[in-house]
Amino acid sequence: MSWVADDMSLPKTAIIGCGRWASFHAWYAARLGHQVMVFGRAESARFQQLRRTRHNEYLQLPASVMFTDNLQQAVDFAEVSIIAIEAQQLRALTQQLLACQLAEKTVSEKMPEKKLVLAMKGLEVGTGLRLTQVVEQVLGVAAAVWVGPGHVQDFVTGIPNCMLMDAQDPQVSSWLMQHFSSDLIRFYQGDDLIGTEVGAALKNVIGIAAGMLDGVGFSPLKGALMTRGASEVARLISAMGGDGRSAYGLCHLGDYQATLFSEHSQNRRYGEACVRQQNIQGLVEGVATLNTVMHLQKKLQIELPICQAIAAVISNPASAQQQLRTLFARPLTTEF
Repeated sequence: MSWVADDMSLPKTAIIGCGRWASFHAWYAARLGHQVMVFGRAESARFQQLRRTRHNEYLQLPASVMFTDNLQQAVDFAEVSIIAIEAQQLRALTQQLLACQLAEKTVSEKMPEKKLVLAMKGLEVGTGLRLTQVVEQVLGVAAAVWVGPGHVQDFVTGIPNCMLMDAQDPQVSSWLMQHFSSDLIRFYQGDDLIGTEVGAALKNVIGIAAGMLDGVGFSPLKGALMTRGASEVARLISAMGGDGRSAYGLCHLGDYQATLFSEHSQNRRYGEACVRQQNIQGLVEGVATLNTVMHLQKKLQIELPICQAIAAVISNPASAQQQLRTLFARPLTTEF
């Protein structure tokens, strides 16, 4: 049974994307009673199948959910647009949104009536920008972010979880929390957008490390990985201008169970397959994020030993045991 706050008008919600997480957001918004429209590319076989059958391997969408392959139609329809696509495709999408006149002359008129939410994690390869920075650079608007623990497979069976909403303007994140809270998701409000974005992106990287530990039979070291991984990410957040304490919240440490231990975690599965020199199908956001972090490490002149070890193993999977043992055997005066 769905639940939303009393005496509250429900926004029209567009979902930009048609993958696993995007389809969940369509399912969830419809569950709350929102009018929902899903946008996908006309040439996408996955979108065409979802529009035709209303289901994928994870869930069934109700008949009330609308579909379109016209981005302008989705933009015009929505009061809230939730973007859930691959992080490295965001710049191209924002340029398409710009062409849809969501920005420049009309943006000041459409915002804050229209709200943009990024339900995705990552850092842009090549620039090192956070995803909200990409949106602001192209569109000139401030997007909110929706991150935190949870798997589609659990949510659709009624297993609840807690998640995080963050934005430059706390009134925006507060409004979104009120309109998207339910018995299934309990929201907390973030107050450190930098820390929230970086922490959420890096949890995928630490997830790869957890899979590598599983793959070489070092799973008991996940306790050390959890504590030292959060510390390493806190150091990166601080170097990027955020509050390092955010690494210990829902955006990062709070998401470890779903990323370091769950069978559903794609990044953990990738790390395990990597050291076993097996192929894995599907999107692994942590790899692109790791590549960006390696450049940021040099630029910011900070030490990120766990990320360095992961990168070395990806480059040479046969060295996994040696790299992980070396990481564990770092001098006693330094961090894991």
